[in-house]
Amino acid sequence: MKRLLSTVAACAALALGLSGCGDKKAPETAAAPKTVVLKVGATPVPHADILKFVTPELQKKGIELKVVEFSDYVKPNMALADKELDANFFQHVPYLESFSAERGLKLTTLCAVHIEPMGVYSKSVNALADLPSGAKIAIPNDPTNGGRALKVLADAGVFTLKDGVGVKGTPADIVSNPKNVKIIEMEAAVLPRTLDDVTVAVINSNFAMGVGLNPAKDSLFTESKDSPYANIVAVRTDDKRDALKTLSDSLRTPAVRDFIMNTYKGAVLPAF
Repeated sequence: MKRLLSTVAACAALALGLSGCGDKKAPETAAAPKTVVLKVGATPVPHADILKFVTPELQKKGIELKVVEFSDYVKPNMALADKELDANFFQHVPYLESFSAERGLKLTTLCAVHIEPMGVYSKSVNALADLPSGAKIAIPNDPTNGGRALKVLADAGVFTLKDGVGVKGTPADIVSNPKNVKIIEMEAAVLPRTLDDVTVAVINSNFAMGVGLNPAKDSLFTESKDSPYANIVAVRTDDKRDALKTLSDSLRTPAVRDFIMNTYKGAVLPAF
């Protein structure tokens, strides 16, 4: 009888032990971090190229970067303001500020990435000193790049601008024009295609490089390297997401600096 009671007690103890084990919850498996998708609008060269370079690094940090390419200077900002994009990368600060003020947009700078020195190109003359009287000169038609182009031409000695206008000048601010050059304003993206029809064109480097022109080698005159026109990533002013900070950090690394220098050979310069 004693042996039977001992056996029953042992079984009860075992049952209680098993019951206690059953009450313990199995450790939960940590959920995989959710991938964040960032849609960034960019003009093709060099902006989209640089974004594609950092895409693998961002992927490691849980960010899927989708690059949406544009060929103009208007749609990327409108798409950003309308929340069709999370950021864009194609412009400098003066253009962003002017564009936003004109349209009442709340956009701001996330980070500066590179500088594209503006260049003067020609298929018909080998030097600006050879410009014929009445030469046609094409420049961008947006206010910030147009004034910037006029300053480049003034710095090159083609004409003189009113004192103090700097990069805010317009063709009406030309005060001395010894060769009576004619200024033709047109959309920046089409300027490379005008070289068969004008004497010279002042072209932003991204559009020049898109047709195989390098300002360091092919231009008759190049904007000073201390230009304040760094190209920036723009975001909506109220968008403070951590993913955008990660994008900024990834675009300003030694690896990106080396990529810019090795890929563009001086046609594009790091701004960090």
